[in-house]
Amino acid sequence: MSAEVSETYTWTKHKFFAPWDFDSELPSSSRPTDGVGEAREARASEVQVEAETGDKTTSENKSLCNFLHGSFDDKEHSPLIRAVLCGSVCKVYRFPAEDQRWLLVREEMSETPLSFSLPRQLLSMLSLDYRNREQEVRQLRDLLPHMEQLRCDIISHCDHMTRCYRETDQHLEALSATTSFKMSRSKSERHLQFVPTNLHSQRMEVTSPDAAGVWYDVTTFGAPAENHQGFKQGGLSRLMSRVNMNSCVSFSREESSRVTELLDNVARLQPLIFGLAEELLSPCLEANAARLQKVVDALTEQTEEFAHALKDELVKVALSAEHKQTAARCVYNCNGNLSNQERRASAGQLQPPRAEDQYDEGQWDTVWANVGKSLGCIIAMMERLKEKENGPNPHDTAGSSPSSPCSPSSPCSPSSWQEHMLPLLVTLRDCVREAASKARAAMTFVLLQGAAAATVGRGPALLVQRRQAVFSQALTVVTCAFIMKLHNGLEDADFLRQLHKVGILAQFEGLLSTYGDELGRLEDMEVGVADLGKVKFVLTEGKSDQSDDLLPTLAGTWCSLAVKVPLPPENFSSLPQELREGHPIQLHPVFFNIGINQQQSLAERFGDSSLQENLNRDSFDLVRAYCDRLRDKLPHTGDAEALPELLSAFDSCVESKKKKNVEVLWLASMICRKVNGLRLTSCKSGKDRTAMSATLEQCVLLREKHGLDPRHFSAALDTMRRDGCRLENVQKNIGCKKFAFSGVQLLSFPKQYRPPDGTYGHAQT
Repeated sequence: MSAEVSETYTWTKHKFFAPWDFDSELPSSSRPTDGVGEAREARASEVQVEAETGDKTTSENKSLCNFLHGSFDDKEHSPLIRAVLCGSVCKVYRFPAEDQRWLLVREEMSETPLSFSLPRQLLSMLSLDYRNREQEVRQLRDLLPHMEQLRCDIISHCDHMTRCYRETDQHLEALSATTSFKMSRSKSERHLQFVPTNLHSQRMEVTSPDAAGVWYDVTTFGAPAENHQGFKQGGLSRLMSRVNMNSCVSFSREESSRVTELLDNVARLQPLIFGLAEELLSPCLEANAARLQKVVDALTEQTEEFAHALKDELVKVALSAEHKQTAARCVYNCNGNLSNQERRASAGQLQPPRAEDQYDEGQWDTVWANVGKSLGCIIAMMERLKEKENGPNPHDTAGSSPSSPCSPSSPCSPSSWQEHMLPLLVTLRDCVREAASKARAAMTFVLLQGAAAATVGRGPALLVQRRQAVFSQALTVVTCAFIMKLHNGLEDADFLRQLHKVGILAQFEGLLSTYGDELGRLEDMEVGVADLGKVKFVLTEGKSDQSDDLLPTLAGTWCSLAVKVPLPPENFSSLPQELREGHPIQLHPVFFNIGINQQQSLAERFGDSSLQENLNRDSFDLVRAYCDRLRDKLPHTGDAEALPELLSAFDSCVESKKKKNVEVLWLASMICRKVNGLRLTSCKSGKDRTAMSATLEQCVLLREKHGLDPRHFSAALDTMRRDGCRLENVQKNIGCKKFAFSGVQLLSFPKQYRPPDGTYGHAQT
């Protein structure tokens, strides 16, 4: 058998594994000097297969090719694929199966415009949030000194972050017009830290003349990490452990909205009450009972509304929290002048807090209740004055105290009306002023704490930028994976039902060592993947089938993020009702890591692998919880019956102390595919170790799912690594078709992760 393509082709020794190259007519363009790869569109060249003696005929070979081209036209030209994939490279293989038949395997690797579009959206969302926070606290006035300092810190932090993110967004805007790909050698560039490194959708289609194609996806990328800042002090998980992240009282977004409403009510009602109180003196001077009644009725209405607003439990909670924080600050400041020895000596002599220093939560109830009581006195006085105007009441008791302002003992002249009413009005004004002052202070505290928790409370600016950049990379890759999975499952009713009832599992696979800088990258990625737990997907109807109308958009806030994924109208109309109505799809991220290189050998011998062990154990618990929920909600979905046995084996594997135990990754990926999850694989740059993992997984799928002859497994694996898409990935990243391994390094690799001779030797990048 032989294959002819429109370019010179170097044959491998396994002639029946020869790939048919679909990457032969790429447009020539120079690579940008900033290291960001240019977008490339691959065009399929015509393939001609000659007849070969044996059980294959020319007509059957031609039917395979025709089936392939039909698949290419039908699936790769779908609107959703056109919107989210670009720069594709395709390779096609013919592999022997156990039943004396042949498998036609198409391998495709694609870039995605999401690499830039989603980070830019996140930058815009964060910038807007910082601007709103800054504006919110700038409007606060008359603060205590320590609160004024916090306000200044928040404003400074928001201004700095906004300027940084605007600058980054402008840089990405210029680049996104010409590229959709960030090269591995650009991973340390400051303005590209929100962009995932070497992100690609790796897809494999398996077809035969009498069977429809089956697609398998894995998303490949460089580990989400802040390479620009480096790892001298560690990665995110280590850096965050050194920062007090709980210095601010937490208030929800809903509570902040209530605060704004309450402040508006106080600002509106207080001057109205004061104005009506002033107006009340005029009918008192005139001794005009009718007009007095009218003004008192208006005063009653406004004062009751004011008192009702102050009953909000949030005011009491805020006052208590402010008191506790002020007391803690006082203790800290007092102890700040003591030596360590003095503090230790006084630690055992702590006295119970004094009664006058303890906060009485009932104080606030008394404050707003006094407003109502003072209003009651005014109403009672008005009734007394009206009675005096109408003459003595025979039923009125003469035993009232002459000193009581509400019980005049003699007929009232107009001047005495004012004399009796004035003290009560002053009391009302004082009670309203005190209540408004305390409520305003409490609500200001809530706003400041909310703004602080969202800004300075997250740590130093560099730490915040690091976390948000790592999250941006992780968010982009998982969104790409989700859209590809959704595209393949739009006609699967069980899968769509699973999305809204259980959510979707996203299994991140890492091949990072726990030594040196890669340990820092692992610490970054651990936090980035965990932060994806706050992400939900929402399916929407696209305005049209045009690519621009089918790109995902972001909504919500940092703490609660929704990724809106538009679908072509035809696809959207066929979704279950719950998904059409916007039911959120919960993302369940898990992260398994096994270091496989020579640095991991050093870590296992001289270092510490506890982070990897704990990470794998925690992720296994999350996988088991997801599988349990899936079996409870949808017991007949997929291969649910096989899950208990697999989970048991997986549990034992995770607990095993075996070095470089790559079976953890194999079992994780197997379970992930059985529950219709997302598969994502990464190493430092997403090109070398990632290539070994992606090709191994593809060949395992061919063997387990499609009957690839086990005798030819190794040969098929070598062919994919020698002539497949992953060497093209190396080429586009470093300009050389050589995996960045040395022969000595590969001696420490598990055998299944070693490339064939002649495909490695280039220096690391």
